[in-house]
Amino acid sequence: MVLDEFDRGILAILQRDNLTSQRTIGEAVNLSAPAVQRRIKKMTEAGIIQANVAIVDPTALGHAITIFVEVEIISETSGQIEAAKREFETMPEVQQCYYVTGEADFVLVILVPSMPAYEALTKKLFFGNNNVKKFRTFVAMDRIKVGLQVPTA
Repeated sequence: MVLDEFDRGILAILQRDNLTSQRTIGEAVNLSAPAVQRRIKKMTEAGIIQANVAIVDPTALGHAITIFVEVEIISETSGQIEAAKREFETMPEVQQCYYVTGEADFVLVILVPSMPAYEALTKKLFFGNNNVKKFRTFVAMDRIKVGLQVPTA
């Protein structure tokens, strides 16, 4: 699907607030509400709009610590990489997981309520995994910007 300026305008608004009414979006991008609705449906069916979610403050739910972890694995066979992806994907503490180039094989963003909880998670995810060579932990001291908006321009 090729996105035009109307689609990009709609996406820019939805990324800021997906509860914006279609009438308000239409006024902002100079389309009717039914045209906006059709375009949103088409972008959803094409997989461009992947989900409509609420972004929640993790501290409000008791997960005050954000940790970034670089993970280096021992064996980089296709099967081992896929197994690592599946394991990281199933852990609720792992908010984001990226398979990357460079010294590390994966970069994880993890939310935990405490350092003892992170220690328990490391025993399960890293020390208990025969394919993890090493991992490096970076603890966030402050959340400056948390954005999930993809540039539409």
